[in-house]
Amino acid sequence: MKRLLLLTSAVAVIASLAACGSSGPARDASLPILYVSSQRAPAYIAECLESRLPRVRTSHVGTRTELAVGSDSNNSYVVTLTPLNAGSVIKVMQPANAPDDPPEAEIRFDIARCVT
Repeated sequence: MKRLLLLTSAVAVIASLAACGSSGPARDASLPILYVSSQRAPAYIAECLESRLPRVRTSHVGTRTELAVGSDSNNSYVVTLTPLNAGSVIKVMQPANAPDDPPEAEIRFDIARCVT
């Protein structure tokens, strides 16, 4: 039963990740490109993403963990991990005119691997 629940949860997360794609060049940079929850702790997700993504800088703002992905001068993405009970809420923002490095599909894949 526990495996079935875990599998159902993993499928729901992956479906959520696939469903919330950006809308192309006219995307609103004030809206997250990804917003999901996970039963994994923020520290686990941060460590997992740091091992998978290039050029990640981690900072802490109160109880939140923020990961800046991309070059020091021009972040491609900002990943915010907020604790929620024993798990996390993951929000990914891409600043306006930010480079697509790594590509959005890659960051979505890496997040899916780290949150399930």
